[in-house]
Amino acid sequence: MYVMSLNASPSKKTGKDPDPEYSAFIMGSLWDDLESLVEAPSSFTAKAGERGTVKPKAAFNADEDAKALRKAMKGLGTDEKMLTDILAHRSSAQRQLISAAYQKATSRMLLKDLKEETSGDFRELLVALLTPPAEYDCHEVMRAIKGVGTEGDVLVEIFSSRSNQEIKALTEVFLKETQKQLTTELEKEVSGDFSKALLLLAQGNREQGTTANVEEAREDAKTLYSAGEKKWGTDEAKFIDILCRKSIPQIRQTLVEYKNISGKTLQQSIEAEMSGKLRELLVAVVKCVKSQPAYFAECLHDSMKGGGTHESTLTRIMVSRSEIDLLDIRAEFKKLYNHSLQSALQSEVSGDYGDCLKAICGGDD
Repeated sequence: MYVMSLNASPSKKTGKDPDPEYSAFIMGSLWDDLESLVEAPSSFTAKAGERGTVKPKAAFNADEDAKALRKAMKGLGTDEKMLTDILAHRSSAQRQLISAAYQKATSRMLLKDLKEETSGDFRELLVALLTPPAEYDCHEVMRAIKGVGTEGDVLVEIFSSRSNQEIKALTEVFLKETQKQLTTELEKEVSGDFSKALLLLAQGNREQGTTANVEEAREDAKTLYSAGEKKWGTDEAKFIDILCRKSIPQIRQTLVEYKNISGKTLQQSIEAEMSGKLRELLVAVVKCVKSQPAYFAECLHDSMKGGGTHESTLTRIMVSRSEIDLLDIRAEFKKLYNHSLQSALQSEVSGDYGDCLKAICGGDD
């Protein structure tokens, strides 16, 4: 077992893990610990604003903000700091009001002006901030399935982590913008068991019970054990049906019962028994059932580690979780990697893009 030095303290370094062995130990402990899982709060049921870093601005005045934004982009040069100061410190609903006020006062589209006056990752971040959540999720899914190849990672992240309501809102936008059914279009792009699991999640019909039936969970755990570890080969359909259909409390109880039967966690069994995108999706589902903040902390870390930064992932998570649970994601990030999310951003991203992300992050830990 890994034992941390009694004199060890959180690293003051930024960007890179101060102790990869420590991080691996903590990460393993996190996903294997089921002690308090059943009673733990879930971000699937969190209301906007409860644990977000971005809150509605008090004494909000859409007309004044619209005027300030126009001034920031008018004439020679653009005041990028002003754009960040306003857009990163208003709720999504307030940004929509600003956009309407901007059009009324100037006869111009705020989104169009932002696209013309900014560039690169900073522009993409501002566009994300100005886009309503369901529309933004929809556009990310459309981008993932557009063109040559499919960005499975984006589909895994979105459909494993969104609630029924969020998925239904996404699909409504997709239908409105494309006149096509999202599930029909996904079916053209993905195949096999990964397709079956993804399409089940994309229907947004996960059971909505608020409590768990222990006996049912025990039976589901036995079914999963018999479909995986206990037999030669794996019956993926059983895993897909239970993990993509049952309610969050029910799956949590099933995870506990599975470990009682198997001695392993269900995540460990999926990782050992499956491969490819199906494994990635079902592991993401299990992680989100356990802790969405920890899952997103891990995704953020992965987007910044190694030889480069995956800005689109960074932007998507920071914006989409900013009003839901980014405070909890920050706390999990610090626990997992021994340095703060803010310090990682300070090290890995720079310029106007970095400044805007740090403003959304909302502080150090």
